[in-house]
Amino acid sequence: MGKQKYYETAKPQETAVLVAVPAYKQTDEQTNEYLDELAFLTETAGAVTLKRFIQKLDKPDIRTFVGSGKLEEIKAYVTEHKVDMVIFDDDLTPSQVRNIERELQVKIVDRSLLILDIFALRAKTAQAHTQVELAQYQYLLPRLTNLWTHLSKQKGGIGMKGPGETEIETDRRIVRDKISLLRDRLEKFEKQNFEQRKSRAGMVRVALVGYTNVGKSTLMNLLSKSDVFAENKLFATVDATVRKVVLDNIPFLLSDTVGFIRKLPTKLIEAFKSTLDEIREADLLVHVVDVSHPSFEDQIAVVNNTLLDINSADKPVLLVFNKIDQYLEQREQEMQEESANNEEGHEVRPSIEDLKATYMAKVHAPALFISATNRINIDELRAELQRRVAEIHFERYPNNV
Repeated sequence: MGKQKYYETAKPQETAVLVAVPAYKQTDEQTNEYLDELAFLTETAGAVTLKRFIQKLDKPDIRTFVGSGKLEEIKAYVTEHKVDMVIFDDDLTPSQVRNIERELQVKIVDRSLLILDIFALRAKTAQAHTQVELAQYQYLLPRLTNLWTHLSKQKGGIGMKGPGETEIETDRRIVRDKISLLRDRLEKFEKQNFEQRKSRAGMVRVALVGYTNVGKSTLMNLLSKSDVFAENKLFATVDATVRKVVLDNIPFLLSDTVGFIRKLPTKLIEAFKSTLDEIREADLLVHVVDVSHPSFEDQIAVVNNTLLDINSADKPVLLVFNKIDQYLEQREQEMQEESANNEEGHEVRPSIEDLKATYMAKVHAPALFISATNRINIDELRAELQRRVAEIHFERYPNNV
């Protein structure tokens, strides 16, 4: 009997290089941080980053975004290492995609397409699938003339999930018809959601909001004792999940919503209107922050600006700093380095007590510091949440006191 043959069926992991053209006033530290986030997005989408390219320009080149010299440098690396795709940390115009692709002869992915791809991976419900598909078609419509040329040469992978791999879909009329159909479908979902929300009218509603990957789903599981998918990946969940929670005999509805991110595609915000309605119609927002992230203050600003964009910035907010276990580990390490190097004034992040005093003064309300994973200060969070919910509940139902 001959030796049995085994065949490799798993697809090889796609490889990518990342490209950034920093804004004029952007520091090197910020640029590297933003590229770290882009690398995390790339990993979440299923590819491995081989190299990063940074090109400092007064403004992006109108033809090739990075300029001809830098494009030659990228081309040399891409050719030598047989790289599958080049990912840009900004959105490209259709003509830029066409020019860059013609020169590099590989798949070109911009920031919006990468995020859309991750949303396509993460969508679980029919509504989320419809929302993502609509955003994909809206993204593709102005790019039809150049995108389909390379779609026919590709074998799937990042940027290829979702609509349109057959030639007939290159027809703009067909794509517009598809967009119209998807909008109609979303309207039906929105009517269903409206009826559901009407049936829950009167109950206090609390929505978890925050930057992506700050631990909202872990916190949702902890507070509602439910089983919401949580993972250390960007956009681990894109579906709004609503659970009934009872604290000290007062019931309320708690919803976990899609995480925000820097440069979140506008079309995606529009497509996720019904999911964002959970935020718009909430009585209280619990803004979850990853305090261990070096740029958590920038992330707070991104969330606040997005809330402004969706007309929800005036709602009562409970600020909750998560992952204090990681923050304290990082602080301890910095203090040890300062001691070992004998460097007075070496930058060490502030204590939790100092942060608490700072943010309580800023928001004129309690700011809580917790670890959802290690269940640190969760009782304090429950007590404050119960107090805020009870306040709204008894204001609404004064006879229930």
